[in-house]
Amino acid sequence: MENSDSASMRNRRYNIRLGLYLFAIYTALYVGFVLINAFAPDVMDTIVLAGLNLAIVYGFSLIIAALVMALIYGAMCRSEGSSTENGDSANEGAAK
Repeated sequence: MENSDSASMRNRRYNIRLGLYLFAIYTALYVGFVLINAFAPDVMDTIVLAGLNLAIVYGFSLIIAALVMALIYGAMCRSEGSSTENGDSANEGAAK
């Protein structure tokens, strides 16, 4: 049972670390967007892609990045199900 608890704790730490890394990346992207808007708003008028200005492209890129990071987190996140199911069944057997 202690083994499943330590595995569960390792999975939880991994998931938290992964989430914090992805959050840091997104925060850096968003801070860049805010800083450009705050200190160099004329740069956002620059046409960068298919007649769209940087503000539109960067804004939509932030939305897409958030969705991609959510998919990455969902794919890479370690499940606690297998370790907790074993722990629960062991507890149920001891309770009976």
